[in-house]
Amino acid sequence: MDKGKPMKSQTTKAAPSTFTREEDLRAYEQMVLIRRFEERAGQLYGEGLIAGFCHLYIGQEAVVVGMQMAIEEGDQVITGYRDHGHMLALGVDPDIVMAELTGRASGISRGKGGSMHMFSPELGFYGGHGIVGAQVSIGTGLAFANKYKENDRVCLTYFGDGASNQGQVYESFNMAKIWNLPVVYVIENNRYGMGTSIERASATIDLSKRGASFNIPGEQVDAMDVRAVREAGQRAVDRARAGEGPYILEMLTYRYRGHSMSDPAKYRSREEVQQMKMQNDPIDRVMGRLLNDWKLPADELKEIDRRMKEVAIKAAQFATISPEPDLSELYTDVYA
Repeated sequence: MDKGKPMKSQTTKAAPSTFTREEDLRAYEQMVLIRRFEERAGQLYGEGLIAGFCHLYIGQEAVVVGMQMAIEEGDQVITGYRDHGHMLALGVDPDIVMAELTGRASGISRGKGGSMHMFSPELGFYGGHGIVGAQVSIGTGLAFANKYKENDRVCLTYFGDGASNQGQVYESFNMAKIWNLPVVYVIENNRYGMGTSIERASATIDLSKRGASFNIPGEQVDAMDVRAVREAGQRAVDRARAGEGPYILEMLTYRYRGHSMSDPAKYRSREEVQQMKMQNDPIDRVMGRLLNDWKLPADELKEIDRRMKEVAIKAAQFATISPEPDLSELYTDVYA
């Protein structure tokens, strides 16, 4: 999308599923946690307490929250470098996530991974990966192991619109279909890569059809609605678990911040971003249902927001007082 052009509307393939009151409330709380945590991470980056690259998930919260609601314990998740939201949605302690962002010994990767390389295999999370598209091959390999072991597990393999043009993605698609692997490819299409729109970077912009030549079906999902994400995710996961092979979910989402904290995002207008925030924010959608459909008091939702802000503040405080890794750690986890 060129700077200054009006946004194209996003569409969903199927009508969104209904949520119970408890599901809407849980989704709201998780998305607010991710939003407030990422806002605080952005502040720490500005203060120089987070070094290197830092990719925020603000605006895309409904994707990971909805997909987590669609999988079972024991299923696997792997993604790219925009991974903080995934960690929080999995239930990792925010203190430990923030400590990793600031390079502290108490971080989830002992301060060695930073923003882009967090891992928690015990929770089924096989990492954020800094090489664009590299995780797609690994996720496909995890799905191969699941089929080999006949363990009834499914792997969610996340990647972005930019990574969808990488060669290893198509090699992975081919093998996944040949062996009918239990993998769901989740393309988080937030419309922009680093510096340009998808229209300028991709010859075809309906990414749900990228598996067509491999006979892998796919669909586009309105990923600003957590209900639509959960419904599409549930169908794709159930299909993979039943032995019907890989599936592509193109999540039509939007990031409010730059590609990373170093990206001024001059390739789009402020009016475009503001329009998305005002008309299509994923948290506001859930808030509207809680207020209008479930008749929750506004004060109750404000209290949730307050609590999540406190969690983010506490995580930042924990991270800044935690010790950095000992110098001896330079010689651990080294394979060659």
